[in-house]
Amino acid sequence: MSPIASRFGLSDRVFATPAARRLVSRIEDGLERVETELSDELHSTDALVDATSRYLYEAGGKRVRPMLALLSAQLGEGATDGVITAAKALELTHLGSLYHDDVMDGADRRRGVASAHEVWGNSIAILTGDLLFSRASVMMATLGTRAVEMQAETFERLVLGQMHETIGAQPGDDPVAFYIQVLADKTGSLIAAAAHAGALFSGADARFHEPLRQFGEKVGVSFQLMDDVIDLSADAGETGKVPGTDLRAGVPTMPYLLLDELDPALKGRIDAGVARIREGADPSILDDEITALRDHEATARTRDLALEWTRDAVAGLDVLPRGGVREALSRFAESLVERSS
Repeated sequence: MSPIASRFGLSDRVFATPAARRLVSRIEDGLERVETELSDELHSTDALVDATSRYLYEAGGKRVRPMLALLSAQLGEGATDGVITAAKALELTHLGSLYHDDVMDGADRRRGVASAHEVWGNSIAILTGDLLFSRASVMMATLGTRAVEMQAETFERLVLGQMHETIGAQPGDDPVAFYIQVLADKTGSLIAAAAHAGALFSGADARFHEPLRQFGEKVGVSFQLMDDVIDLSADAGETGKVPGTDLRAGVPTMPYLLLDELDPALKGRIDAGVARIREGADPSILDDEITALRDHEATARTRDLALEWTRDAVAGLDVLPRGGVREALSRFAESLVERSS
């Protein structure tokens, strides 16, 4: 079976229909084009720029955003030139954000390799992210004013999400609600843009645009909640990150926030460990606490919360016509909370 068919949860029975085979084939063809053109876009005659900008791209990635754009485009004319351009631009925007995130979080690994700032230093990593953002903006500008607005609005939300994550919840804020909004801005906005762009630049019925945008945003929140669970995984080889990377860097995650109610003592030990790490202690001092949190009710609740957001996202697809695209979108959302890396 095609890897894309498997990703969308299309069973052998469903995949056996001509319509399903055509759907998968169109998405695969579109993804191949996105990959080829992205690789070309990231080449540079400047040796340093070529090395740094291609670094995380070549380390891999799920290509969630291009895949979703191509799938929603099947409600219109399919993988038009505009859809391909938008898919590439949004993937570059995501890629640029990873360079910045790793600097701000102090992460030492990304996608199974050393983080860019570990290789070239913070300044070069930040500038590489900026370069990728600028290239993405140039791409979107070729699609007209609406595309420029979409890119600008999405980028604004990415920045706001990062700012709010950095300063943290303030007195009077509900920490959980505050965190969900951060996820909606930092992750949901870009996935929402991908779902919307696929419909917009394929000429799909305008009635589908807003439901697809909302679907993408909710899927993004669910995706990030599952990342919080995966961040605690004991299998660094599978996730590409040291277990508890975010927590060791003092970045709150949903399981950690839920400890306020469920286990204040464990939260206190994590806080004390993070403080010691900031003073120069080895991050391994939190190994026992990370293990305890991985098997804690707080993490189980986070997984359940991710499933709730997925179910809500899928329910919003009722406006779409029944058929392979709607089914694949539903399974796309479900696959993101069923993953282990």
